[in-house]
Amino acid sequence: MLTIENVDLFYGASQALKNVSFGAAIGEVACVMGRNGVGKTSLLRAVAGQQPIAGGSIRWEGEDISALPPYERARRGIACVPQGRDIFSQLSVLENLKTGFAVLPRAERRVPDEIFELFPVLRQMLGRRGGDLSGGQQQQLAIGRALVMRPRLLLLDEPTEGIQPSIIKDIQRVIGLLRDRGDMAILLVEQYFEFARDLADRYLVMDRGAVVLSGAGAEMEEAVVRRYIAV
Repeated sequence: MLTIENVDLFYGASQALKNVSFGAAIGEVACVMGRNGVGKTSLLRAVAGQQPIAGGSIRWEGEDISALPPYERARRGIACVPQGRDIFSQLSVLENLKTGFAVLPRAERRVPDEIFELFPVLRQMLGRRGGDLSGGQQQQLAIGRALVMRPRLLLLDEPTEGIQPSIIKDIQRVIGLLRDRGDMAILLVEQYFEFARDLADRYLVMDRGAVVLSGAGAEMEEAVVRRYIAV
């Protein structure tokens, strides 16, 4: 459903992505791994439309979206949970969730009960300011905000970063549930090997902007992958 073909991306004279090809299918989790600075976030930014590509193509549901602005991609069901979460600190939890309404028709602008079933803590904190939440609670809020958009493609950039182990397990469980629901594709950037290994239906490892390993999650060789993600 998502097809990335021979994508190049530059920041000025610096090339961040070099001939990258990959894909993500509905009902699957595709994991992108690698050390810091190898192009993982740039790949997600390219898919979300936050950074223009210099070559190649990005196709979603059969349509070439390479030139579409971010808001048009969001309208086509692409939602992004950025690294660092980007919660609006002065808005309440409920107001943060409602920012996901922007791409929805007026008749669909409601927060689905499913979000509170996935993240019960959010229901308890609807009136609390986003900036007053812990890092793990903010991450749950960021994922919930993306789910308000009813995405068919969910982009997750290092959701375990700076999160306590108990909430990492909750987030892993939620990603698995969303995958098993069978109505969205999930593209996950992750450095935590065990988290990625346990979720990946397919995987890609990057180094210096290029793809060095890829394949089915079940065929992932731990020792080889760890060599490329170890600091």
